[in-house]
Amino acid sequence: MQVSVMIDRVYGALEQFGTTCSMEEVVGLCPDLTWNQVYLAIDYLNKTGKVSVTLDPDRTYTVRAYSSAGEGAQYPRHDHVHSTV
Repeated sequence: MQVSVMIDRVYGALEQFGTTCSMEEVVGLCPDLTWNQVYLAIDYLNKTGKVSVTLDPDRTYTVRAYSSAGEGAQYPRHDHVHSTV
């Protein structure tokens, strides 16, 4: 599966979920992807500013998606990602 497809799948699931969730919940939202594939997508989305990832005091990673329809927000496209996993 192409990395760009995984990224789109994870970001779409996060947008549909509509709130913050743990990494484990993100994995549950994408049952067709492995934990590693979800992590790779979250890492990319975090670096490009589409999501934020925080570590809670109880050592749980929380992911929050920023809406792509935000007020004039321009996010970098990941069309250039062509690797396969």
